Amino acid sequence: MNRARCIAIDPTCATLLGVTIYALKSRFQGLLRPFVVMLERIGIRANHVTIAACAISIAIGFALIVVPRAWFALVPVWMFLRMALNAVDGMLAREFGQKSALGGYLNELTDVLSDAALYLPFAFVAPFNWMSVGAVIFLSTLTEMTGVVSVMTGASRRYDGPMGKSDRAFVFSLLAIWITATNGILPVYCAVIMWSIAALAAITVVNRVRAGLRELQ
Repeated sequence: MNRARCIAIDPTCATLLGVTIYALKSRFQGLLRPFVVMLERIGIRANHVTIAACAISIAIGFALIVVPRAWFALVPVWMFLRMALNAVDGMLAREFGQKSALGGYLNELTDVLSDAALYLPFAFVAPFNWMSVGAVIFLSTLTEMTGVVSVMTGASRRYDGPMGKSDRAFVFSLLAIWITATNGILPVYCAVIMWSIAALAAITVVNRVRAGLRELQ
């Protein structure tokens, strides 16, 4: 089976080949462009979008801990909207002259904070636990840090997979749907899923380091 056919038929195969959902970002941005133009016309700034997305992520994460698990149905919806907002703030910054040093800090820091807030509630759902979810949060943060460090070395910001931000959003959305469908009762063997996400995040760190070094060469 060739690479293209493998990716089209089996998303798991795409992950194993090191393909990341981030590669679809350019097409997604094209769909959002009319909305971005409208936001710019009414005075919405990139930093406003960044902060709002982070605040909502934290609020949803808190709600998932303190309210019934049926609220996990919000996760896939919000993950999609958050991905859209991440694209929107970037387009506002690049295409409408809204880039700033503060925006650079906000973009990276709020992403990590939002991820942690949205992943943390899964630690309260058996068979997941604090150790496995904590490992995912730690390694997810490390993947984003590695991507930024590439810029410090003179390479470009790295978004290599197989478990980048968009890929994690997709996986956690599927888990949230499963939790909602089963009323929070998952088979014991599902514990391996969280550890697998952590392992793929670790591989992502290695891939980003290697890709950054290759770029410098």
